[in-house]
Amino acid sequence: MKTLLLAAFLLAQTAAAAAPAPETLPDPAQEARARALQKEFRCLVCQGESIDESGAPLAADLRRLIRERIVQGDSNAQVERYLVARYGAYILLNPPLTTDTYALWAAPFVVLLLAAGVGIAVVRRAARRGPE
Repeated sequence: MKTLLLAAFLLAQTAAAAAPAPETLPDPAQEARARALQKEFRCLVCQGESIDESGAPLAADLRRLIRERIVQGDSNAQVERYLVARYGAYILLNPPLTTDTYALWAAPFVVLLLAAGVGIAVVRRAARRGPE
């Protein structure tokens, strides 16, 4: 009896693992498009992750929204335009270079230049003092 119960439990687990996740689309091509698009958008809650990686409820809502738009027949560009119109260019992990995003693109270079300047100043000050 225990063996039969164990076998039934294991069989049910195997069937559950084989079932697609509730978020996935039945068409593999559409699902691949959805997954690729999800990797292009920033989670507005986590900010350092894409909505594909994030476990935040807002990211789950955005994943569902992307799938709905794909099922409705939207192209990747139309989905992107829709999300940017709704949330701004900040939602893009790779925002375009526009006057609004100059600071985003320039910030890493400015930080590097500042760090190099501080490093040079420290080395010069240490060289002026000489060995103690």
